[in-house]
Amino acid sequence: MASGSLDNPPSSGAPAHQFLLLRQRRFAPFFWTQFSGAANDNLFKFAFTVLVTYQLSVAWLPPSLAGLVIGAVFILPFVLFSATSGQLADKVEKSFLVRRLKDLEVLVMLLGAVGLLGAGQSWQVPLLLLCTFFMGLQSTLFGPVKFAWLPQTLRDAELVGGNGMVEMGTFVAILLGSMAGGLLVALPGVGPAWVAGACLLLAVVGRISAGFMPSAPAPDPDLALNWNPLTETVRNLRMAREQPELFRTLLGISWMWFFGAVFLSLFPGFARDVLRGNEQVATVLLAVFSVGIGTGALLCERLGRALKAKDGAWLVPLGALGMTLFTVDLYFAARSLPIVNLMGAAEFVRHAAHWRVLADLLLLSLSAGLYSVPMYAFMQRRSRPTHRARMVAALNVLNALFMVLSAVLAGALLGLGLTIPEVFLIVGLASAGMTLWVVLAVPAFRQGLGPALPKAKP
Repeated sequence: MASGSLDNPPSSGAPAHQFLLLRQRRFAPFFWTQFSGAANDNLFKFAFTVLVTYQLSVAWLPPSLAGLVIGAVFILPFVLFSATSGQLADKVEKSFLVRRLKDLEVLVMLLGAVGLLGAGQSWQVPLLLLCTFFMGLQSTLFGPVKFAWLPQTLRDAELVGGNGMVEMGTFVAILLGSMAGGLLVALPGVGPAWVAGACLLLAVVGRISAGFMPSAPAPDPDLALNWNPLTETVRNLRMAREQPELFRTLLGISWMWFFGAVFLSLFPGFARDVLRGNEQVATVLLAVFSVGIGTGALLCERLGRALKAKDGAWLVPLGALGMTLFTVDLYFAARSLPIVNLMGAAEFVRHAAHWRVLADLLLLSLSAGLYSVPMYAFMQRRSRPTHRARMVAALNVLNALFMVLSAVLAGALLGLGLTIPEVFLIVGLASAGMTLWVVLAVPAFRQGLGPALPKAKP
């Protein structure tokens, strides 16, 4: 399908409201391509996890480890290939690259369909793990394109709103994909077949949407590719450290992923052991957290305008304060819960004490959305256009490392005998310290009530 061209963001006219961007070709096809991909990743991963946990008996992959192993296989390409993906996104025209990546997704989902229909064959789980790795690889290659696309196609004043829309869409897609995966795979007798069909459908929808993306020329087409991921990763991180404010911003964004990963990984145990809820309650927690992140992301543009923070930077300390306060209150809320038998979602919401837990969870995740979106916009503004995708690649490596560290730290704290609410409390207090360091180290986040920050020079 032919695509139009959009060499530069529009230079005239008023900036589009974030929702109006969904009517414009420079944003809408990209948004739905990203949305379908995120939904597909999580539909496939969650369905695979449920399949191993409840329906298959795999001696070398016990149910208690299924989620961790599948998550680790998916995130491994982010560590190995982020540096390569950043180079490709700087060297290759972006809409062409996205279409090739969506072609890859269709092929991987065809292979995944074979695995899902394997009906307990000895090769079924290894094949599905291979597909999980390739889905992670496809997401790794898409990541730098995603965040380098926005500043190339949106006006500077639209960056906060555009990033908010993308983050909202990502977390809604994660929620819907995970819920659909769990519901479809549980259908008696036909669950895996329905999952295979849904994954293929989402892959095809994403490929069609990618066909409507306008051209976004490569900022550095003469870039000589370094295929050694280790040396290129080190070079990208050194490049980021040459701009101290930019590097500290990358660390601040990665901290948000650390913070969120702790909550997401501990939701099942928190629901069962603390809230005394079943799988339905764990799903409610996931839904509330996702809605909170999405709502916070969408509010960034409106609050930025109301507070006359042109670049939204002032929202960073505001969001950080909320992340800490509501996490601390969640700890105290979890200490005064009624002693009840294991319950479903309907009974769970009938207890007034649980509403405080849900409110804290909603508000701390909303605060995380307020905290992260202006940081992404700052990163896009201050990165050199010819190196922007490689800065995103460096960020992806840091995000992956921070999420792995979150799992190790949470496991270690639980192993020392701490409760899940106590782990949440420690992370909430650590968030205050981490954010204080970032805000003090990056003056823009203390002075966000002024004019928009200048873009980096080419």
